[in-house]
Amino acid sequence: MTDATENPTVADGLVQRLVDWDVDRVFGYAGDGIDPILAALRRRADDVELVTARHEEMAAFMATGHAKYSGSVGVCLATQGPGAVHLLNGLYDAKLDRKPVVAVVGQVVSTALGAGYLQEVDLHTLFKDVCAQYVQTVMAPEQLEHVLDAAFRTALATSSPVCVIVPHDVQQAPLPDAPHAHGIVHSSATFARSRAVPDADALEQAARVLGEGERVAVLVGQGAQGAEEHVRALAERLGAGLVTSLLGKPLLDESLPYHCGVMGHLGTTASAELMSGCDTLLIVGSNDPWTEFYPEPGQARAVQVDVTARNIGAKYPVEVPLVGDAAATLEALVPLLPEREGWRADVEGFVRSWHDVAEQRVLQETERLNPQRVVHELSRLLPDDAQVAVDVGSAVYWYARFLRLPPGVPAHLSSTLASMGSAMPYGIAAKLLHPDRPVVALAGDGAMQMNGLLELVTVAHRWRDWADPRFVVLVLSNGDLAEVSWEQREMEGDPRFPTSQTVPDFPYAAYADQLGLAGLRVEAGDDLREAWQEALDADRPVVVEAIVDPDTPLLAPLQPEEKVEQALRGLEQEDAGDQAARLLREQREHEG
Repeated sequence: MTDATENPTVADGLVQRLVDWDVDRVFGYAGDGIDPILAALRRRADDVELVTARHEEMAAFMATGHAKYSGSVGVCLATQGPGAVHLLNGLYDAKLDRKPVVAVVGQVVSTALGAGYLQEVDLHTLFKDVCAQYVQTVMAPEQLEHVLDAAFRTALATSSPVCVIVPHDVQQAPLPDAPHAHGIVHSSATFARSRAVPDADALEQAARVLGEGERVAVLVGQGAQGAEEHVRALAERLGAGLVTSLLGKPLLDESLPYHCGVMGHLGTTASAELMSGCDTLLIVGSNDPWTEFYPEPGQARAVQVDVTARNIGAKYPVEVPLVGDAAATLEALVPLLPEREGWRADVEGFVRSWHDVAEQRVLQETERLNPQRVVHELSRLLPDDAQVAVDVGSAVYWYARFLRLPPGVPAHLSSTLASMGSAMPYGIAAKLLHPDRPVVALAGDGAMQMNGLLELVTVAHRWRDWADPRFVVLVLSNGDLAEVSWEQREMEGDPRFPTSQTVPDFPYAAYADQLGLAGLRVEAGDDLREAWQEALDADRPVVVEAIVDPDTPLLAPLQPEEKVEQALRGLEQEDAGDQAARLLREQREHEG
């Protein structure tokens, strides 16, 4: 180990071990429970950058975002007590979307544990669910290296968050030269992955099932990353249609004539038609939770490819399980498949129909800006080297349906946890990872007020250091928590509850100006393209405040009539529900 000082402490050893694991960035917030670690980071500032968020929750989201955009481990740091508690939401995001994150957390001095000491929290109990694969306290200096090594290996092997707790006095302790002795564990900062491929019999069985299908659908999730060309080859060989989970959206070129878009509640009509009409389903690297949008059980014979055995058959009955790496498995499977026309003509018809529906929706007349058009206009201008971050709420619907990503452009969001407030910390993590590439973040006004405004302070603090200063934040300002308003109508048949749903007015563009950024307020549809172009050409980060209509429906595609009628009943109880009801009926007419 390289000494950081003449008398290195455990905190110095911790930072060195991060370096050994190729960590060059830690996301955190200061507190006295981690003062020795902060001092060690100061001493190694040339090797490991400390990125301070405005809140520990944002630091955890940044670490998760780093893991998503980089494919490597994200690391976050917080003090004991409230700092540790604040990490939970971001760590649950990593857990549910299966990303490797290591949380390093301080603790009160070990001699005070159990005394009800200031900021003392039972951290093992606190983290035992979110970091279920590994939570460990370093109680002796000799533990440090093997605990950190186990944490990193576990995070990588299980694609999950883990937690290492270091009491304050242990951080301060001298770093020992651990002897070769009983009870002393020596380990190394190493990790390797295997390339798993199912056995030949399973592959042949899968090929028979897929080859016998006349109407094959392929559902692609984030686990198909690296297998994109094999997925395309398989779909073209079988005349199949493609659909993606929300997390799988960035993987495949959505201009393909047989790509039906995103599946699920915020998906396309083409995806709904594909899944309701297929007789065979291949699931590749997806564990999408929207089970009502899969084929009906018994409708389709299913084959599933997943590197994690516990995911097989978890969301749909599977006839042939293939446990293995997606790329290696499909590489072995595709040559076994027959070449067929399949139902390619039907699938391309579904896609053309959706494009017609999408165009009609984008052109719908609304009292304020049509939010669908706002995002649709971005598709025409999004740079080929952009990185996209998406928040939770109505913005994710418009992203899923109307934003066409250039091939290779990454886009991430809190998908399975669906936590508001993720776009800004994700965007910051992406920008720090690639400061020479533009970032576009999409958020609603509710998400921005929850915590996005605070992280604009972080952007204002850091942007002058970026090789490419472009960081564009779209705020869909409609004064409403629109997704929940539509859920109240659709799921409950209840009217919108203004007391719970109203988002207070806030001058987002003017606030950006006050921070030394640039703000653009857009109220007219004819100004959208110019605003997007100005934002993407700017010499500094820009907030685009789009004054959009809250009445644009968020219902799933091809909903049963009873669901639509239930939403209309909710609207009938609202004093100002006429426009929303009109838009909903128009969209149903668009769907035919």
